[in-house]
Amino acid sequence: MEYNDKQIQIIEAAEKLFADHGFAGTSVRDIAESAGVNLAMISYYFGSKEKLMEAMFQHRGQHLKLQLQSILLNSDMTSNQKVEKLIDEYIDRIFQKQSFHKVMIREQMMNNAGPIAEQIAQLKQTNQTLFKQIIQEGQKKGDFKKGIDIPFLMMTLVGTTSQLLTTQHYYREANNLQSLSGEEFEKLIKKKLSAYLKTLVKAILSYEA
Repeated sequence: MEYNDKQIQIIEAAEKLFADHGFAGTSVRDIAESAGVNLAMISYYFGSKEKLMEAMFQHRGQHLKLQLQSILLNSDMTSNQKVEKLIDEYIDRIFQKQSFHKVMIREQMMNNAGPIAEQIAQLKQTNQTLFKQIIQEGQKKGDFKKGIDIPFLMMTLVGTTSQLLTTQHYYREANNLQSLSGEEFEKLIKKKLSAYLKTLVKAILSYEA
C-alpha cells in the first residue's frame, strides 16, 4: 500500500513516540500533537492506534523489500558485491530508522500473537527469502560454497547489528570514544561494523573457510 505525505508524517511521529514511551504509553492525542495534525485526521487515515502501528510496519517492511529486490535483480553486480551491498544497506537502514528498530525489538519481546506479530513474522520471512535467493544465485555461479545455513547467517548479520545499535553507548565508553561527536561516532562504528560483517560473511561463504 502506498501512503501519502500526511500519512507518512503521522506514521513517523507515532514511530518515535512508540520507541520512546512504548505503545501503551503513547496516546492518539500525543501522536496528533507530535505530527501537527488533529485527532480526526488520525482516525480518518488509520481508524485506531493499533491500525496505525500496523501501517507503520507495513510501510517500513515494503521499503526494505524493495531495497532487497533491487539488489537481487541488479545484473551488473557480482554475487559478492550483492552481499556487500546488502550489508551496507542494512546497516544504513538500521541506523537511519533506529526508532522503528526499537519498536520492533520491543514487540518481539512482548508479543507472539496478533496482527503485529504476524507482520513481523511476514517481514522476517520475506527478508530471509530474498537474502536466500541472493546466496543461492552465488552458489549456482560457483562463487559461494554449498551447505550454507542461510537462516543462521542472516541472524548473525541482524543480531550483530542490533546488539551494536542497542548497546552503542557502552561500546563508546569501553573504547574511550566519548570525545567524538554523535555524528563522528556513528560514522566510525558503521564503518567498523561494515568491515567486520563483510569479513565474517566472506569467510562463511568462501571455500577456504
